[in-house]
Amino acid sequence: MLEHPSGLAVDDRVPPDRHSGDPVVVLIHGSLDRGSSFARVVRRLPDLHTITYDRRGYHHSRDVLPVADTLDIHIDDLFSVIGGRPAVVIGHSFGGTIALGAALRPEPASTILALAAFEPPLPWLPVPGNKESAARKYDDDPAVVTEQFYRRMVGSSAWDRLSDAAKNERRLDGPALAAEMRSIRQHEPPFDPGQLAIPAVFGRGERSLARQRGGVQWLVEHVVGSELIEFPGSAHGAHLSHPDAFASLVRRTVERAGRSVGNAS
Repeated sequence: MLEHPSGLAVDDRVPPDRHSGDPVVVLIHGSLDRGSSFARVVRRLPDLHTITYDRRGYHHSRDVLPVADTLDIHIDDLFSVIGGRPAVVIGHSFGGTIALGAALRPEPASTILALAAFEPPLPWLPVPGNKESAARKYDDDPAVVTEQFYRRMVGSSAWDRLSDAAKNERRLDGPALAAEMRSIRQHEPPFDPGQLAIPAVFGRGERSLARQRGGVQWLVEHVVGSELIEFPGSAHGAHLSHPDAFASLVRRTVERAGRSVGNAS
């Protein structure tokens, strides 16, 4: 992983037979995660030019300041990674929220050919369970916020099994986590996903929370021309538990961008 001019830690994997017109495929991780969580997915995409990166405030990009307290800062970082090239963006969880916001930018969005979002948190949508989600506060000690978030999203037993060193690593990501959770819980929604005008693929897990599944259903029903991919047996962490299915979602999104792709594995 190399340091990008922006200061972000970026992993740029270029296939040996890449053609000059091929888009870059940028995978954007979610909250309390990191770019390396896509490793098993990327290994299934050796023919594509893939980019993963640690978002501002996380892991190897933890020293990139200021911490992003607005969605726009994360979107600016994404465009710095894209670097003006034609791109397909794939976002997991909060990464999907960033992908949607970037594609709705009026000027630079022309570089984004298509996007996929797997269960992006959009707490302002009229979806059952979102009202409670939107009301959550993230103003406590970031270390406390981190543990609470991990226990809620991954499971208390999973947190308890972490080593002390691993728990501390996650707590160090707490300021970034708390800031980005606050950034999408403002009085005014940051964007209207129904205005999306590029090819879009939305993914959800069969075993995900009703709020997560309902948000994806809203997107499919309100984004013209979008399509749904359901991951049988999967919950929210599909990029980790179902890398084959997630890689297929990436390939389908590249196809929607108008690019022919193979099935290399």
